[in-house]
Amino acid sequence: MASGKGGVGKTNIVVNLSLALARRRKRVMVLDADLGLANVDILLGLVPRWDLSQVVRGEKELGEIVIEGPAGIRLIPGGSGVQELAEMTNQQREGLIRALSRVTEGTDFFLIDTSAGISRHVLSFAAAAGEAVIVTTPEPTALTDAYGLIKGLSRLGVRLHLLVNRALAPGDGREAAARLQATARRFLAVEVPLLGIVPEDRTVGLAVREQRPLVLHYPSSPAARALEEVADRLAGAPPSPTGGRGGFWQRLSLLWGNRGKR
Repeated sequence: MASGKGGVGKTNIVVNLSLALARRRKRVMVLDADLGLANVDILLGLVPRWDLSQVVRGEKELGEIVIEGPAGIRLIPGGSGVQELAEMTNQQREGLIRALSRVTEGTDFFLIDTSAGISRHVLSFAAAAGEAVIVTTPEPTALTDAYGLIKGLSRLGVRLHLLVNRALAPGDGREAAARLQATARRFLAVEVPLLGIVPEDRTVGLAVREQRPLVLHYPSSPAARALEEVADRLAGAPPSPTGGRGGFWQRLSLLWGNRGKR
């Protein structure tokens, strides 16, 4: 999951989609890769003892930091360890990739909550995955920043999807999506299919304050119902033709290794 602008609700989308997918008997793992605001654990009501930084420094094995959340989802707390990944030696990187491949083996969905914007970390994660969901709101500034992200990711050949969050009305969401899709089509020759529209919903803020996931504790709310529809689409979609989990980590290693040589 990626967004051009902060504050569009990307992390909330990741958390609730992961839970909705898990309730569809999908094996789900989440990596919190937001460098500045790593807070997937907070929205899930979890308190991780360690994060990826301890693994990078050799203080913990990867399996020791993975924690289980509601509905059986598993979380890799990222923290400052995401930044440190790019600074590892080749030997460290290869060892971590083997561990990550083992930990994520057998998962049906591996969701990554990236930082907002178009930093090299965001671009690297999306390019390695080969697929990204762009989260935006109908606000003009959010749409402008989303277009910038689409432009950057399209150059890397990433398969893109669009999710419009906090729409005041279904028409607002569809109109915003149509404008962004038309702009990407005209100037980038890129198609960005609409994955879903999530309405503005006061229970979202309530769930955040209570640290209780929306789809579990307010399942009848408009936003939760919309996210359940998105989960249905994802659960029924064909597997991404990008080489599996092991391929993802190998590609990420190559991307960061190449950047380190520049």
